[in-house]
Amino acid sequence: MHLSRPGRGPWRDLVLVASLLAYGISQASSQISIDSFIGIQDYPSSLKLNNVPAGAREYSWHRGTNDDAQNMIVSYKPPNSWQPGPLFSGRENVTHTGTLEIEASRLNDTGNYTVRVDLSSGTQRATGWLEIQVLEGDPVLSVNTSSVAENMDSVAAFCSTNATKILWYVNALQVSSNDKMTISPDGKTLIMHWVHRYHMTIQCGIDSAFGVFQKSQVIFLTVAYGPDRVALSSKPAEFRGILSAEIGSQVQMDCTSTSHPKPKYRWIHNGSFLSSEAKLSFPSLTWGQMGRYRCIVENSRTQLTLYKDICIQRAWQMPVVRTGFYMTGPLVVFFIVMTVLGGVYLCGILVYILINHFSTRDSLPRVKGQTGVCE
Repeated sequence: MHLSRPGRGPWRDLVLVASLLAYGISQASSQISIDSFIGIQDYPSSLKLNNVPAGAREYSWHRGTNDDAQNMIVSYKPPNSWQPGPLFSGRENVTHTGTLEIEASRLNDTGNYTVRVDLSSGTQRATGWLEIQVLEGDPVLSVNTSSVAENMDSVAAFCSTNATKILWYVNALQVSSNDKMTISPDGKTLIMHWVHRYHMTIQCGIDSAFGVFQKSQVIFLTVAYGPDRVALSSKPAEFRGILSAEIGSQVQMDCTSTSHPKPKYRWIHNGSFLSSEAKLSFPSLTWGQMGRYRCIVENSRTQLTLYKDICIQRAWQMPVVRTGFYMTGPLVVFFIVMTVLGGVYLCGILVYILINHFSTRDSLPRVKGQTGVCE
């Protein structure tokens, strides 16, 4: 009896294909590779390795697509041995993981790089691409004016750049549109509607395509403000605008105000110009220096003018009240004279009464033997 060989079913073919694919994937996964990199001129660049087996004996980096000795840049043998090659420029280094690092990248660093990794099981090679590009220049900032008056003038700032993501900074702090400032839809213009004295700097910044943040130059604002108020200090101290002082005494008056730029001062005395200094000093006060004074403070940049008045007068003295009886000399003489005259007058009246009494008694008739009153 003839026995034929069993036929190969389709499932056997599928198993064979799956095995081949698994073997290929395993081989590919164990093969080293290089991550291509796009760098920026004057910035560090690096080429990293993937799938590096453990226990590598040497990493050797070369310029180009082969690992010829004349193209070697630098090699590294763990743990601490580096060997420069013919193309070593002093900017290259190999890390402990086999990554090639290049400091201060240059445009001519662009090209292919090949690495040879010596393993205990053999040697593997891989080639990768490094491209160095020129970074776009920093944004250029300009303003319509840098000298403004507080709460009066506005500032328009313009950020010149090709970037699409623009950030704005005032006093080094990032700002956004609000009731005091507006950023245009394209982000390139900042308008400050109300400028405050503490708004000192403006700057714009961009996020480049390489993830590098760049800022413009800083523009400093000169903000004029004030005068806020007028303060008057004096010696002796004034009270409610009145400075009490005696003739011959020393008097000082100092007028101050917060303002930028520095304000101009004017002193007016009784309606006439007296001085353009902030301080007045009278070593010995005279009658002519009494009266009303006005200190005027002016800021020509903000066009604001304030003033404050003060009046110098003699010190008020409370009248003295005496508790005892007191008469002046002339009054004493008057009372003495009146007393003497009054006494003489009274004596004259008394003498007249006595004389009149006795003269009347002698003229009456006498009645003998009569002992009662007259009938």
